Amino acid sequence: EFNFELIGITSTVRGYKLAWEINQRLGISLVKQPDLVVGFKNNEEKAFSFYAFQTPLNRLKLFKNKPADQDTGKYFLIPEFPHYDFIILAAMEEHTGEQLLDLIKSIPSVQLTAPIPLEGLKSKSNFIF
Repeated sequence: EFNFELIGITSTVRGYKLAWEINQRLGISLVKQPDLVVGFKNNEEKAFSFYAFQTPLNRLKLFKNKPADQDTGKYFLIPEFPHYDFIILAAMEEHTGEQLLDLIKSIPSVQLTAPIPLEGLKSKSNFIF
């Protein structure tokens, strides 16, 4: 059972800028973390940059959907949704999924946000670490 929600984001800004804008909008403090290394077929490993905020009741992580080495078009954190630039993993007591979507949609640099359904998502195991 997965106790989090995933949200896809389309935006042209860099990760640190989007993290800063989310921090301002939600009143949290996303902090840059060491890259998440994910294994793919053919023993390929790719590193994905991400930012994290965590308290005893709230957890929010902002991931880049493309690897840090800019190997464009071939590898994605969520290959089922390659059109998203960023992925948010959220387990928030303070905000429901709908409230969180609305807050992120209101950020000027965000073109699109949408919930990512966990049912049938093959790559959801990439978020267990």
